[in-house]
Amino acid sequence: MANLDWNPVVDQSTLKLRAEILRKVRQFMNEAGIMEVETPILASSTATDPNICSFETRLHTESGSRLYLQTSPEFHMKRLLAAGSGSIFQISRAFRDEESGRYHNPEFTMLEWYRPGFDHHELMNEIESLLDYLGLQKPARISYADVFLELTGFDPHAISRKQLIKLGRDAGLSPAVEDYNELLDFVFNHYVISRLRDKGSVFVFDFPQAQAALARLSGGEPVTAARFELFIQGLEIANGFHELCDPHEQKQRFKSDLQQRSKQNKTLYPIDRKFLSALESGMPESAGVALGLDRLLMVLSKASHIREVLAFPINNA
Repeated sequence: MANLDWNPVVDQSTLKLRAEILRKVRQFMNEAGIMEVETPILASSTATDPNICSFETRLHTESGSRLYLQTSPEFHMKRLLAAGSGSIFQISRAFRDEESGRYHNPEFTMLEWYRPGFDHHELMNEIESLLDYLGLQKPARISYADVFLELTGFDPHAISRKQLIKLGRDAGLSPAVEDYNELLDFVFNHYVISRLRDKGSVFVFDFPQAQAALARLSGGEPVTAARFELFIQGLEIANGFHELCDPHEQKQRFKSDLQQRSKQNKTLYPIDRKFLSALESGMPESAGVALGLDRLLMVLSKASHIREVLAFPINNA
């Protein structure tokens, strides 16, 4: 038999650091009165987000039902909220069918939690407290519009398509998208975020309306999405929302996602109708966040690649 390399790729100190962070997260949540829950990893529907691809499988039964490995526990946790769970958190395995790389592994660990009665600013306050508990610095806060203007010289609510293309090219990239909103997202991801490294730890909040995802919209002018992302040294760590509770608006967003997926020749996933039914029954106004624990471990251990914090990354699994 070939002498295959069976060893974990990290040392004992990294394994102990992960265990300690998981212990501290649970202790923080327990002290805050947030209940730990578990939800399915396999389900009959999945995220429709055009930027995410899911692993799928089938039951070996007569029905042959198609199932998906979950990219996030979000929809099931919101069903718990609608059922009256109160504040909840989960440390979950999540799966995305994408190439592995410096910051990506197809299987990863996510911390997700929801706070009924909170808006996204109150949830940012709680994340600050968690980061402090873990020995990390307090993040600065800057709106999407302000950071975009500061780093590009353009107002994201007024920039032209031509200017967006030029910014992409100035970054040495040729945007492969033509839609205006996709171009804006491309420039933010490839031009603005790369320049956030010098800002240390920062929350970027109030995203453009077209990037609302599952966040509610503001009533101001211009309309923005009540959404934030946490970056540490230019690395996205967390993504949170003041959650959308309107089932009709959510259904329209799912349909819009599927239209975008169709244009991009991507798999069309079934809409999660149980989740929509939960919204119809009345999910409480809440704020929620998904935080990548592997990436947080990278920051804490000063790792330069995600495989440095995983015992068995995909190429050694």
